[in-house]
Amino acid sequence: MKKILITGGAGFIGAHVVRLFVNQYPEYQIFNLDALTYAGNLENLKDIENAPNYTFLKGDITDENFIHQSFENHKFTDVIHLAAESHVDRSIDDPLAFAKTNILGTMILLNAFKSLWGTSWASHRFYHVSTDEVYGTLGEDGLFLETTPYDPNSPYSASKASSDHFVRAYGETYGLPYVISNCSNNYGPHQFPEKLIPLFINNILEKKQLPVYGDGNYTRDWLYVIDHARAIDMVFHRGENHETYNIGGFNEWKNIDLVKELCKQMDQKMGQKQGTSEHLITFVKDRPGHDLRYAIDASKIENNLGWSPSVTFEEGLSITIDWYLNNTSWLDHVRNGSYKNYIKNN
Repeated sequence: MKKILITGGAGFIGAHVVRLFVNQYPEYQIFNLDALTYAGNLENLKDIENAPNYTFLKGDITDENFIHQSFENHKFTDVIHLAAESHVDRSIDDPLAFAKTNILGTMILLNAFKSLWGTSWASHRFYHVSTDEVYGTLGEDGLFLETTPYDPNSPYSASKASSDHFVRAYGETYGLPYVISNCSNNYGPHQFPEKLIPLFINNILEKKQLPVYGDGNYTRDWLYVIDHARAIDMVFHRGENHETYNIGGFNEWKNIDLVKELCKQMDQKMGQKQGTSEHLITFVKDRPGHDLRYAIDASKIENNLGWSPSVTFEEGLSITIDWYLNNTSWLDHVRNGSYKNYIKNN
């Protein structure tokens, strides 16, 4: 029986992955390990918290003794590693925190996995979930390929690039059976409102300014989080060892165009006059090391594993807005910190 450890499973992407695996694979035992920092919220998983094949473990991937003891106690057969510090602005303020979690934490997991299964790898897998930001920035043309050289420009992307390198090094040095995926910007339900889309939904609801960096022409490829969870499922089960898979939404949007689309949909859904929310847009000083453009070529996972996005960006954005408008209590709990009471009570 597979006993899969999913790290960061109370976070945004992790919660969707945990839910998918718990519901789709009742024969697996799913262990969700999360430190429950500011972005970890067990309310994201209330619908499956009592499932017989689900176990929550509170702990930090940088706690070496805890991690090794957990591997020894539960004999995890596989790891899907999503736990990470992931916000670029926070990495600029505190780069050491990102190095500790994203680099050291990954190495501690690798060592624990190697200690448990290093002489019998055959039926096990270490899946490392990474980001397209490790590739740096693109000009007006071109796409990130799995073979694109790494060129990170922020402390966050540098820490993720380093963790990718360590996973590959363990594969080459110790024979670790790994797969890596590098994804584009995710959006969807349950995202912590420090990221652009939920932040701006919240600000529109509160009639606050919508701060857009620079001239707003920075371009990103947007991936609906449930499509990302589906891709992770496919890579975990069908990907080839020692391979990397880029996962993108085939949805390139300039930030300013995205914000205007968000404003348009919010006005429609809130019954406001068109242009009401757009008046909240405010251009602010750019952040240091801001990458101009990310765009992923996801043809490898599409051609080799049969994955493709299920929604366009406009469709996914509409679903996302509806979720936040219908779950304002979740948003309130995140804003005022009361979601932490749920952790204490449960």
